[in-house]
Amino acid sequence: MIGKNSADPELVGQFIRIGRVLFEGGLNNSHSGNMSMRVEDRLLITRRGSMLGALTASDLIDVNLEGDGCDEGLPSTEVNVHRSVYAGTGHLALVHAHPRAAIALSMNRDFIIPIDAEGRYYFHRIPVLAVGESIGSKEVEEKLPDLLKESPLVMVRGHGAFAGGATLEDGLKMIHSLEWSCEIFMKCLVLGMEEKDLRDGPGRGD
Repeated sequence: MIGKNSADPELVGQFIRIGRVLFEGGLNNSHSGNMSMRVEDRLLITRRGSMLGALTASDLIDVNLEGDGCDEGLPSTEVNVHRSVYAGTGHLALVHAHPRAAIALSMNRDFIIPIDAEGRYYFHRIPVLAVGESIGSKEVEEKLPDLLKESPLVMVRGHGAFAGGATLEDGLKMIHSLEWSCEIFMKCLVLGMEEKDLRDGPGRGD
């Protein structure tokens, strides 16, 4: 179901392009992740179980921004998380993906702090949200918006990244940059470098 305000071919094209880059970049598996955009008083979100790497117009579901309990077309299971972010922030687009290195690093820390120059250019530190139930839960709905007010990107521990912005491309950029930084971080650890030395070395000033 695509509402008349949401069927703009350019808008649909944005979902298709960003979904494909997320999948081809290894940031989602075949059927994981979701994306949405706020369109006036409506919410356009990917369909539950859709393949972000191969989206079509029929995979985009138009639902009420406020939530009335009558969602048609099986929107993403995390649709209410998206609603809460739009209600509590100024973001107009939200991308959720499952970047593997970032998820691994989220397991034992409250923040992910990049050690590479580009990562530190984009992020001082990325908050990690720890909750009892990470997928589409009321707890994520309640806690995520405040974090996304302070940071354009938040990791939910053991689950994935949520990135907000004015466009879907903004979210893609943040998540891709995060994963790049996390892969560099993990390669350094594999090479036997100490995390403390990586943080305290020359040019590491905050």
